[in-house]
Amino acid sequence: MRLALTLLFLTCAPLSAPLAAQAAHLLDATPRTAVISAFPPELMALEAATTDKHDHAAAGTRFVTGTLEGKPVVLFLSGVSMVNAAMITQLGLDHFKIERIVFSGVAGGADPDLEVGDVVAPDSWVQSSEMAYAREVPGGLAPPQGLTAGLPAFGMMYPRPVRAQRDPGEAPEERLNFPADPALLKVARRVAERVTLQRCAADQCLTKAPKVVVGGVGGSGPVFVDNAAFRQYAHTTFGARVLDMESAAVAQVAYVNKTPFIAFRSLSDLAGGDPAGNQFPVFLKFAAANSATVVRAFVKALP
Repeated sequence: MRLALTLLFLTCAPLSAPLAAQAAHLLDATPRTAVISAFPPELMALEAATTDKHDHAAAGTRFVTGTLEGKPVVLFLSGVSMVNAAMITQLGLDHFKIERIVFSGVAGGADPDLEVGDVVAPDSWVQSSEMAYAREVPGGLAPPQGLTAGLPAFGMMYPRPVRAQRDPGEAPEERLNFPADPALLKVARRVAERVTLQRCAADQCLTKAPKVVVGGVGGSGPVFVDNAAFRQYAHTTFGARVLDMESAAVAQVAYVNKTPFIAFRSLSDLAGGDPAGNQFPVFLKFAAANSATVVRAFVKALP
């Protein structure tokens, strides 16, 4: 009897009630550009350059609205790694009227033509550590059938696509790459021609002036890569120019939400290709500052 009454109540209850209860509350209704970084050193210069700042909070995350280079923005930290980045990006989209997403941060370089200090804005992002681990069998390895992308393996690890669905009525997509927005890339190319980057960090200077590169592929995964063999594998297999821990997750969230996205990553190290040990601790702030310089110029150039 109790079960029957419960089912009757659920059947007769207005369908709008649970949906209304679940609707996210906008903390700010102004259309804004979201500027995201993974952790504080990457966002400091951008927040310092932001005026008319107001703090907001949601689910333990601090959001700062204000004006950067004459444009309305909302700044926030994604947190480090893929789950944090996806979760906090969606949180931002739910609570703010975000017109586009711009990520600013550091990364390891996978392209041998790039050096520490260079800033890269890839035109697509792959989840380079999304893998199926193969079973060991007599004579070799047997990857699980139907779960891999048909790309070369790194040892027992076989790349696999991720599933994304943009509309409930459409079939899910199996995707290896998530794109940056073509219009934002066009702005980035214009900015790249005229921006000047720092060459020295504290008492250390680079042998070459750093450059801004737009295009190619970026790779992300929940792994800090400091391995020369995997660096070469990621560049050869995916075409990865940079490796980080967040951008591809943000790119997927942006894709599903149909929100324009671009990420700028400045090389703090060479992901295992550094000749005398990983340079991340030395060039972190320097690389973050170069990325922030490009992002400020990019935001200023937005329509």
